[in-house]
Amino acid sequence: MSRIGRRPIIIPSGVEVSIESGAVAVKGPKGSLARAIHPDMVVRMEDGQVLVERPSDSKLHRSLHGTTRSVVANMVEGVTNGYQKTLELVGVGYRAAKAGNKVTLSLGFSHPVEVVPEEGLELDVPANNRVIVKGIDKEKVGTFAAKIRDLRRPEPYKGKGIRYENEKVRRKVGKTGKK
Repeated sequence: MSRIGRRPIIIPSGVEVSIESGAVAVKGPKGSLARAIHPDMVVRMEDGQVLVERPSDSKLHRSLHGTTRSVVANMVEGVTNGYQKTLELVGVGYRAAKAGNKVTLSLGFSHPVEVVPEEGLELDVPANNRVIVKGIDKEKVGTFAAKIRDLRRPEPYKGKGIRYENEKVRRKVGKTGKK
């Protein structure tokens, strides 16, 4: 039995969960999310909790059990608290500036790079070397932060680039002279 899949999802006050055939919709103070789930998985409400069950012990159902529970739990967490990823710009001249809803990044290219947030996401620039991606959908926040990071990944020799907050960049030793 899946240890994660067995755990019930406790619904906090102010959050509504509706389960229809093949879909789960969650509505809370920060917004609403809906997601289709695998038709074999059984999701039901019981005593203010959401329970996820699987019909059999086949390999597919075992793999979907914990995943489905985690996805629904992330939806509940997203509409109550939201998610955020912080990116740091490391390097001489690497800066971020917010103008309206878009962010302009100076990353050492010959041109500035403009980043426009997707639907349901918000970009914040608390300092000129930090960008925060906020939203209620964990998958969208993580994917969009990864897209920004891919604009200039951290390189291993000087450590310059865009990295996640508290990300450790493995450094390499540079070339040495002739002996």
